[in-house]
Amino acid sequence: MNKLKPILFVGTGSDVGKSVINAAFCRIFKQDGYSPAPFKAQNMSLNSFASAEGLELGRAQAVQAEACGIPCLSAMNPILLKPTSHTKAQVVLNGKPMGDQTAQEYFLKTDRDFLFAEAMKAWRSLDAKYNPIVMEGAGSISEVNLWDKDITNMRVALETGSPTILIADIDRGGVFGSVYGTIKLLPEAERKLIKGILINKFRGDIALFHDGRKMLEDLTGIPVIGVVPYFTDIHVEQEDSVVIDYKRGSVQDNGQVNVAVVLLRHMSNFTDFNMLERMPDVNLYYSANPEEIAKADLVLVPGSKNTISDLMYLRERGLAKAILQAAEAGKGVYGICGGYQILGEEIRDPHHVEGDIEAIPGLGLLPVVTTLTKEKRTVQTEFRFAGRDESCSGYEIHMGTTELKGGQPLCTLNDGSTDGCLASPKLWGSYLHGILDNKAVVEEMLKANKLKAEVTEFDYAKFKEEQYNKLADHVRGYVNMDYVYSVMQLDE
Repeated sequence: MNKLKPILFVGTGSDVGKSVINAAFCRIFKQDGYSPAPFKAQNMSLNSFASAEGLELGRAQAVQAEACGIPCLSAMNPILLKPTSHTKAQVVLNGKPMGDQTAQEYFLKTDRDFLFAEAMKAWRSLDAKYNPIVMEGAGSISEVNLWDKDITNMRVALETGSPTILIADIDRGGVFGSVYGTIKLLPEAERKLIKGILINKFRGDIALFHDGRKMLEDLTGIPVIGVVPYFTDIHVEQEDSVVIDYKRGSVQDNGQVNVAVVLLRHMSNFTDFNMLERMPDVNLYYSANPEEIAKADLVLVPGSKNTISDLMYLRERGLAKAILQAAEAGKGVYGICGGYQILGEEIRDPHHVEGDIEAIPGLGLLPVVTTLTKEKRTVQTEFRFAGRDESCSGYEIHMGTTELKGGQPLCTLNDGSTDGCLASPKLWGSYLHGILDNKAVVEEMLKANKLKAEVTEFDYAKFKEEQYNKLADHVRGYVNMDYVYSVMQLDE
């Protein structure tokens, strides 16, 4: 296939759907015979993934790599910021943590040229192997106060000579002002790189926006390459926990199995529950309401980027008591990663990885003690669950080691080591993200709690492939792909 220019998708603001649109174009280029790869120089997310190299990257780029049909690499997201509080984040560079920094430290004291050089080094490694590179910006490109610190939006476009598509979310309203203002604020050199406008999340009859489309083009002098309708029937993993706002819920008295995910302040990897959400006999909901937690059939304590802080939060909100009451009532209580640590007897932080508190009692449900460490374990693995023969898969991303004081290991990993703690079939914890994507695990949970829900031979990998194709077909149907390809042609 002929070599194409890389393409960059940027937004008028955050949460305009850039990650999903990027995944759609990744699959479109793959369908058209190209070998695309995703790239996002800097991402801020608590939802991360472990590459086969044993390095960490944003989950969104792992999803986009999956849409490309290729293994994910840390080079696809060389700089990852994982918030640990409202003002502080762990900085992950080239897949490995380089320490925690406040927002002020990161934006004012880090060597931006160094970080940008590292990002471009990663980009070049991808550009040498893949065609085209499908890039994603971050936030809004019109934050003029941050332009001199930009390492992920228009600075990338200028460096790579990428045609750039501006995405706007019409569902939010104010699309004319946000598009026009965003473009007019850009310096001329950057404005010239904006080759198209894509209107996302349109509800209703698109024909009614015909005049609006022409007005935008007349105002900006830039073509509107597509108006993509809002959809609810295509299931592609979303980037950030903002989507949890749409997943909050409560117990349903309709015969479904009620599964409560405890809503932590620093919850990470909410994608651990995607397969349970797909099961028609399960009502999975997220809640920080102790009453809704106590009423559930099963309680899941998810991962956390700041386990000690979230443990204190659970006690302050009465959620810790609700979890304990659920366990006392004989209901299934299970913890994943940070949730596993929370369910233990104690969490120790001698190196002040998470703050000034050196030790704190856990909920005491599992006979384990966790010591937080400076080193991060990042690995994909296969395992066998609770003595079953089926091979399962998952991945680990955590800073800490957990010592069993009782119970028994939950999983046997493919290298012969073990993971987790099994106190009883109704009470266990594991470091393995993705553990609930495995049929054997869900079957054992339901069996232990005498709950009935159909767990079919659900091929999650096949399901995701179908969804990527549906997404690509949906976006392709409303976007001028001939024009997109024309702006991606290399100059003669």
